Amino acid sequence: MIEINNLSKHFSKLKVLNNVSLSCNQGECIALIGPNGCGKTTLIKCILGMVIPTEGTIKYKDILIEDTYEYRKYIGYMPQIGRYPDNMSIGQILDMIKEIRKTDMQLDDDLFYQFQLKDILFKKMRTLSGGTTQKVSATLAFLFNPEVLILDEPTAGLDPLASEILKEKIIAEKKKGKLILITSHLLSELDDLVTQIIFMQDGNVKFHKTVDELKTSTGEEKISKAIAHILKNNN
Repeated sequence: MIEINNLSKHFSKLKVLNNVSLSCNQGECIALIGPNGCGKTTLIKCILGMVIPTEGTIKYKDILIEDTYEYRKYIGYMPQIGRYPDNMSIGQILDMIKEIRKTDMQLDDDLFYQFQLKDILFKKMRTLSGGTTQKVSATLAFLFNPEVLILDEPTAGLDPLASEILKEKIIAEKKKGKLILITSHLLSELDDLVTQIIFMQDGNVKFHKTVDELKTSTGEEKISKAIAHILKNNN
């Protein structure tokens, strides 16, 4: 579904991505992890068309994304920190995005109701807590029933109940055959969600393994311990 070939990005003399090649397919929930500054965010922004690579290509369903912007309507994106006009209410934000997208597709308002946003539509964005803003971002990411979901630290700031609601939603969408990419520093939350792990460091992909391969090769049952095992042995 998404094919990345020999992707590099340089900001002046700083090499943020170095010859990255990845294949991400339907029905997979893939964790994109690594230390701060490893290139995760730049890679995501390249996929979204927000950053232009220095070298290499990205294809969505065999179509070069540099040749079209239409592919973006098939991607739902939840940023780590959602930024919205302060003076607009939750309801106005939702209405604005719906007007911009102008889709005839059936909307997925599951999270809208589970997060009980209907009861606080009048609230201005500037008055919201970080967790409630995350709920708005999650609702927007899933709302247009996208084929691909890119979720950047999706549970950050959410209370335990909201976090479980979101994780159950992610699992349900994976079962529908969607491709889901998740970045997270909370590796303990990934065990029930992901099928593959991409670990990046210094702009390079250190490994791309299925969770089963990772656990088998390390003898560990938890993703966090399996990754720690690999890093310890590589140092």
